[in-house]
Order: sequence, then C-alpha cells, then structure tokens
Amino acid sequence: MYSDKENINILTSLLVAHGVRHAVVCPGSRNAPIVHNLSECPSLTCYPVTDERSAGFYALGMALRTGLPTVVCVTSGSALLNLAPAVAEAFYQRVPLVVVSADRPQQWVDQLDGQTLPQPGAFGRFVAAAVNLPEVPSGDRESHWHCNRLVNEALLAATARGGAPVHINVPISRPLYNFTRHDLPQERTVVRIPALRTDTTLIMRQMNEARRPLIVVGQMRDGELPRAVTDALAIRHYVVLQEALSAEDGSESLDAMLKAADGTEFPLPDFIVYVGRTLVSARLKDYLRRAADARCWRIDETGAVIDTFMNLTGIVEGRPADVLAAVGGSGPVGWYDRWQQLRALTGEHRRSYEPAFSTMLAVKRFEERLPADDAGARVFYANSMAVRMGCIYARHRIGCNRGVNGIEGSLSTAAGYSLLSDGNVYCVIGDLSFFYDRNALWNSRLRGNFRILLLNNGGGGIFEKFPAIADAADALNVKAQYRTTARGFCSDNGVDYLSVADGSHLDEALRWLTGNASGPRLLEVVSDSSTDWTNYENYFNTL
Repeated sequence: MYSDKENINILTSLLVAHGVRHAVVCPGSRNAPIVHNLSECPSLTCYPVTDERSAGFYALGMALRTGLPTVVCVTSGSALLNLAPAVAEAFYQRVPLVVVSADRPQQWVDQLDGQTLPQPGAFGRFVAAAVNLPEVPSGDRESHWHCNRLVNEALLAATARGGAPVHINVPISRPLYNFTRHDLPQERTVVRIPALRTDTTLIMRQMNEARRPLIVVGQMRDGELPRAVTDALAIRHYVVLQEALSAEDGSESLDAMLKAADGTEFPLPDFIVYVGRTLVSARLKDYLRRAADARCWRIDETGAVIDTFMNLTGIVEGRPADVLAAVGGSGPVGWYDRWQQLRALTGEHRRSYEPAFSTMLAVKRFEERLPADDAGARVFYANSMAVRMGCIYARHRIGCNRGVNGIEGSLSTAAGYSLLSDGNVYCVIGDLSFFYDRNALWNSRLRGNFRILLLNNGGGGIFEKFPAIADAADALNVKAQYRTTARGFCSDNGVDYLSVADGSHLDEALRWLTGNASGPRLLEVVSDSSTDWTNYENYFNTL
C-alpha cells in the first residue's frame, strides 16, 4: 500500500519512470511516508544509512557505478544540510545525485517549530535544479500538473549535459502515516531529446500519424524562424499559428479565429509543436490546455521544461528552424482547410469592421497607412490593450516586452532601438505605460526617426473587461483613472506634439506622425475608455 499523499505518489511514480533503481534512505519521521513508498515499489531497492553525511556519499558511489540517477532521502531540518559535501562533490564530478528531502509545511518555517528551517534552495548553485513540490489536494488538476511538471523538470536536469545533482523538496502535512493507495498513479513522463542527437524520427512519425496537428509559434526575434520554413510547412498543409510577435508579415488574430470557432464544436488538436516564447492570445492558450490527450513537443535550444499548455510530452533540445525544416510528409487537408476558413473569415472581418472613434480605430488606420507611408519601419507595441490591437491589425512583425508582460519600459525599449536604427521606429503605447516610462523622453540623443502613437483614454482600459472591477467602489483606484496629457512632457523634452480627439482629424494627424521630421514626434489620441472597450468587444461579438 502506498501513501495517501499525492505529491509523494507522483514523485515515486516519476522516479521509476525516469530510471531510478536505487535509493539510500535515512531515518526520520517526516520522511517516513517517502521511505515507505520507495520501499513498497518493486522496481526500487532501498539501502538504509543512518548518518546523512555518509548517506550522500553512498548514493554518490552508487550513481558512479551505475551511471543512473540515484536517490538519497532525508528527513526535515538539519538532516538536509548534512548532504552538502556530497552534493558539492557530485556537482563537480557531474553525477546524477537526486536529493529528496521531506519538509514541514511552509507556514511553520522560522516559527521555532522542531526540525524546521528554509529548505528550498539550500544547496545554491551546487544543484542543476531545486524544486519545492506543492501538496496536492484531491481532484485539484492544476496542483497535480504543477507537481508533475516540477518532478519531471528536476529529473530531466539530473541527466542533462553529462549529469548533475538536483534537489526535490517535499512538504508533508500531518497525518503522515496513512497508506491507503493500492497502486501508484500513472504519471505523465516528460522526455528530452538532447542537442547532439539528430534523430527526431519519433516526433516526425507522431506528427505524420496525427489527424489534427498544430504548429504554434510564440514570440521570436528577427531571423530565428525564417519565413521560408513556415511557408514550406503551409504549402504541405500543416497548420502554423503565428501572432505578429513572430510572423514577418504579421498574422491573423488568433483570438479572433478562436472566437469565430466558438459554438461550432471545433475539434481539439491531437499533436502540438510549440516553438518560440510567449503568446498574447489567451483564447489560444485556453484552447490548447483543453487538449489534455494531445502529444505536445517543445522545440527549444535551452532544453528548458516549459509546459505552457499543461500537456508537454517532451523537449527537443535544438534550433526550431532546423527541426521544423526537417519535417517531411504533409498535413491532413481537411484540418488545414478548417483553419483556412477561419483565416478567411477573420481577415475579411478585420478589413470590414469599422470602429467608431477610439483607440482601436487609431491603431487600424495607423496600420493601414503604414505600408505606403513608411514600409521599412519597425513598430513596437506596449503591453496590455495596445499589443492586443497590434495582433489584430499589424501586417508585419511587431516588437513587444512580452518576457514578463509588464507595462514598464516599453517606451524606453523602443527609444533604445531607435538610437541604433536608420529607419523610423514607432511605439504604440497606452497612457499608463507611457506615463510610467515618460523619462524615456529625457534623452537628448533621440532623433526624428522615433515616433510615438499614444493611446490616452484616461486610465487602464483593459480593466473594462472585468465587470466586478468596473462596478466596485474602488474602481477608480484599480483602473488608475485620471486625465493627464503628454503635452507638457513633450514640450519639456523637445518632442514635437500633436493631439486628436475625433475621427475627422485622425487621418491628417497620422500623416503628420508618419511624415518627415527633424526630431521625435508624439501623436496623442484622446478617447474614452468605456467607448474603447465597447468597440473592441464588438469586434469579436460581430465575427
């Protein structure tokens, strides 16, 4: 019988799946449920050693003999610290030593409770990975996924790049000794194909066998994934989903495509390849997270365990362009045609939908005129509503600080880019992002190639999508509503300034923004946040 602690069962199942066959176990009460599980598992052999300092080196010797990851399991408190010499030795010998430590619940750390100290991160840089497993309530899918992902991440790190020690910390609440599970859970095991291995036959076979394969491309820098690679895939009827953060010629709005598919029982993919970094589309992420049974491969040079869609099968440690260029065969035509129908529908809607005067209208008109006025320009969008509208209208690659999606620094990033660029650089930015980063204009080196389209609707427009915030008594505080203009900041810093507050003068103002200039320019579009949100919402509701 196995423990009723789900994090312990997940750990035990994955230790076996990742090839662990030997465990050195030390005495203790808090780690007793872990030791019990390891002892119950028929494919694992346990070796008791009382002294933790010695136990660490016992496990080191076993790992040296077998070449396999080997566990050393200790109880909470100072027992863990006694493993430090063995961990350091394993680090420099590149030995896959897996430290498993039981821990008290986090709320008791530093509260003078027995055998309790801050255990996560105790070995610093001497481990390739250190994870702290969550306690998993029964039926909590997200906590289960989180625990599974962390164990996979640590065990993959133990055998990567020649081997290294890792630390898996396991908080355990009382009661400790309920052993009610007859069997271990069948856990998802993430695999990694190393960079030196060129054989990706498994992935290619799964892709060719799939009835509904998808290739999803997150944010990428210029040149990381040449258009020739994605065009070749599309010609062979593979569905490639890209936002303007990765596509050289911009992209359809993935949010709009999936909104258009609502209510049509649109099928889920059964095979996913994910390359690049972050995605803007929340609808796409929700859609792919529902594909729990899909095989999902992440192609990433770093080999990092990134499980955005909660269904990761494995990682290919290589350059996305190289792996995707090697894809053969062809995709299912019917599946490809369904996505093409969505593309056609949303493309026509993007062209025909005419918002009332709003920030959305300003972005639409700006992007419509940009190819004729300034075809070689580079455009940066700030986070929040600005980049969402950019993903609808931009027909070129856009820049955006999507690493952590913060509003700070968007203006400064675009300004810095402009200092080293010969062509014009535009920054499309909302008012909160602009005023937060207004010191970007405090620079005498800015030139006439830097242009700013400021979308000022008097606060955080994206909060209009949350009725509970809009109706709350403290809505003004949450939404940071105010009415400030950029005129004074521009005057103080030598930036040419123009504002527009109605549709009749918008086109003329945009011509001014994109025209020849001797110094930096800022066009401020002054609108109303509720009207802005109504126009944005209607765009999707009228698909």
